[in-house]
Amino acid sequence: MSSWAHGLIRSFPKQEFVILAIVANRELRGKFVYELPENVVEVHELYLDDLDWCRRRRKSRMNKKEYQALRSLLLGKQVEWEALIDYFQKKKRSLNDLLMGEDFLNAVTEFYMLNYSQIVFTDFLWTMRSIYLPLFRTLQMKIPKADVYHCLCTGYAGVLGCMGKYIHGGRLMVSEHGIYTREREEELIRSKWVQGIYKNIWIEQFHKMSKMAYDRAELVTSLYGRARELQVDLECPQEKTMVIPNGIQVERFQGLLGKTEAEEEEIYVGAVFRVTPIKDVKTLIQAFGFAKEQESRLKLWIMGPWDNDDGYAQECFDMVGVMGISDVIFTGKVDVREYYGKMDMMILTSISEGQPLTILESFAAHKPVIATDVGDCSGLILGNEGDRFGEAGIITHIMNVGEITQAILTLARDKRRRMQMGENGYHRVTATYRMETMLHAYGEVYKDFAISMQQPWLEEIIEPAEQQPEDYVGEV
Repeated sequence: MSSWAHGLIRSFPKQEFVILAIVANRELRGKFVYELPENVVEVHELYLDDLDWCRRRRKSRMNKKEYQALRSLLLGKQVEWEALIDYFQKKKRSLNDLLMGEDFLNAVTEFYMLNYSQIVFTDFLWTMRSIYLPLFRTLQMKIPKADVYHCLCTGYAGVLGCMGKYIHGGRLMVSEHGIYTREREEELIRSKWVQGIYKNIWIEQFHKMSKMAYDRAELVTSLYGRARELQVDLECPQEKTMVIPNGIQVERFQGLLGKTEAEEEEIYVGAVFRVTPIKDVKTLIQAFGFAKEQESRLKLWIMGPWDNDDGYAQECFDMVGVMGISDVIFTGKVDVREYYGKMDMMILTSISEGQPLTILESFAAHKPVIATDVGDCSGLILGNEGDRFGEAGIITHIMNVGEITQAILTLARDKRRRMQMGENGYHRVTATYRMETMLHAYGEVYKDFAISMQQPWLEEIIEPAEQQPEDYVGEV
């Protein structure tokens, strides 16, 4: 998302942008991956894990309206968001005092007695405090004034956008690459740090925040048709939804350096992603290991950083050693354009995706792709209705080592099929997923917003140049 947002901002040089970034804590303050474009006039940061910097004052109770708003938030019945925004924006409040105070205790107790009286109350109370602390910190954020608030997901970002619209007016737009609520739900279901019914409470909280954004947005975009259907299932009014597919600069992946004569004897499999559990790198390693036993020419290149989850990355490194798999290379942070040209096929074994840019990049480089059936991977590889370009790779089920192994072997043993699939993908990406098409669509949206607010619109769209951060590893 960071590279996507950076490119979008640079593509509209006549418009001024204010960035409101959500980060974990103050240790990450000002640590920008990209050089800020000239049309970024302000940057604000929200630290979800921040300390309570408010000086303690004499404790004050909520009035009836404020308490009713808090109660509606916990009970989830027609949440009175605007009243909550007013409460947190009127003056600086100590979140410690609020969460440890009588009003929060009373609201939690009522929620507990109505739904969860069979579990230990002290555990329940502390969990509720941990759930609502980052939300309350978000509601305290001082929102800069803007004409359009463009949120790149729902969740806390959606809350900030709704706050901006309520406080300053303007228009609200939400663009989801993945369906944020569903992604958080999947993560919580698999997580070990939260157990039992507490998973349901966390999931419900993300549902509340997504509904807030959907209800208040003028426009909600997604990347493909199925994602749009999921938004509607999550109570987003269908008339607000719009599909704007991803786009890439196809020309950036032309004329890439290919294999040497010696390298032609081997079959290179490439994977571009950050080494994290959601990419299911372990399944990839197992499948490659089994394929390698049957086809010795195979070599796997895993391109991307592993510092997001050091523990999981180490488990992946150890798995390669324990299984005794040769020819697995973890490159770390690299410019993937130096590698794409040498690959015979690309692979993506994620358990959750939206519309992966790495697949589009692979197509632009004329490479076939093996991918799990998540997000829009099937639509990209097999084509959507009306698409006659043909298969551009192979789709497998998630976490299915056998299917992924066979897919690797199928492409490894059929060069002609690999080449044809790579060409099919290239024709698909050039016809449907170009950067200029995506930018034109967003330009029309911004223009419509400007006209509706009787604001001037300075027409100029520039495709972003090839500037990338130092640790660029592709669109991961």
